[in-house]
Amino acid sequence: MNNIFSLKYDIISLSIYFMIVVFGLINIYSSNYNENLISFLDLSYPIGKQVAFFLISLVLLFMILFTRGKFLHDNSFLFYNISILLLIGLFFFGIKAGGAKSWYNLGFINFQPSEFVKITTSLFLAKYLSIIQTDVSRNRDLFFISLIIIVPIFLISIQPDPGSAIIFLAFLFPIIREGLNINFLYHLFIIIVVFFLTLTIGIYITIFLVSIIYTLFILYQSRKKRKIKFLKFIFTIILYFSLILSTNYVFENVLEQRHRDRINIIIGKDFDTKGIGYNVNQSKIAIGSGGFSGIGFLKGTQTKGDFVPKQHTDYIFSTVGEEWGFIGSSFLIFLFSCLIIRIIRRAEKQQVYHKRIFCNCFASLLFIHFFINIGMSLGILPTIGIPLPFVSYGGSSLLSFSIMFFIYLNYDSSRLKES
Repeated sequence: MNNIFSLKYDIISLSIYFMIVVFGLINIYSSNYNENLISFLDLSYPIGKQVAFFLISLVLLFMILFTRGKFLHDNSFLFYNISILLLIGLFFFGIKAGGAKSWYNLGFINFQPSEFVKITTSLFLAKYLSIIQTDVSRNRDLFFISLIIIVPIFLISIQPDPGSAIIFLAFLFPIIREGLNINFLYHLFIIIVVFFLTLTIGIYITIFLVSIIYTLFILYQSRKKRKIKFLKFIFTIILYFSLILSTNYVFENVLEQRHRDRINIIIGKDFDTKGIGYNVNQSKIAIGSGGFSGIGFLKGTQTKGDFVPKQHTDYIFSTVGEEWGFIGSSFLIFLFSCLIIRIIRRAEKQQVYHKRIFCNCFASLLFIHFFINIGMSLGILPTIGIPLPFVSYGGSSLLSFSIMFFIYLNYDSSRLKES
């Protein structure tokens, strides 16, 4: 065990963590305000449960700081397998909520394994990538790396919970940092654009546009006298044409109706402010009504009137926007930005590979959650049920992100001790 009093810690990051969590508790209290609340530990209210989870996270803080980083590294494969088994167990023992079988009912709380799989995937991926023989540019290694990520994505997708599954794409960034060709990211971006383009303008127009763009690309390559690999060219053509032709099938048969409705609203096919688009519309109204400095704590009309469904979970940012305005929203965004940048910068100073990779995994997950949640609240991204880390109500989310943050503190403190 570590002697936590003899180690140095990233006090600035820890302070930012506490500020974000406390700000989250304030907004959860506001979005579920009840004058009958007597104690903040009353577990019959959301604020009481969230405070309890926060206190549990403080216990975990000391437990993880006492734990040797080597223990986490050596047992990462075991932790990963346990988390995968928990995902599989959902199909037999899980309960359905929000259209997905994503939870275990433990009596006093509901437990969501997909939140904790992010931790174990980060640890195991960090271990595998740090093996000296691993080369991300080698097909065999890339296959095993992909498998580590694809297995939880598949198991979460068929719950079905595609929103949580999408989050695992965050692991691409640390893999790219470790040497994966960035062209992979370009192709992923193009695939997403082509998918939405096909839904918006149709199959034949998309094929025509893709053909024109690809022809111009080939002409450009020829003009620069760059050699074009024939097999790679044919494979790419087949890949994109297959994607275009299968888009409608995937949209109609793989995605659920609630996901199709939300995507249709985003791409402008539907305009629904009373049905599936009600949440987003009310969230935008709440944020817009906050103005520059906000309406004031416990004074938000949208919040007090309970006009925004799930406001204390997926749409907690609308409470921030309404009651704290542009100033409060910018302050929260500033805190998240500082924390993410600080984690990345300190991760790059790590001399131990697996610790650096884990910290970059954590920073990537934090950023993707933060970006998507705020995008959902502003109506620029589809609603896929992604919480705002440390702020949204939910014990599984708060505990999982807190654990990852505490592991980061553990790893960073060992770096400071060695320096």
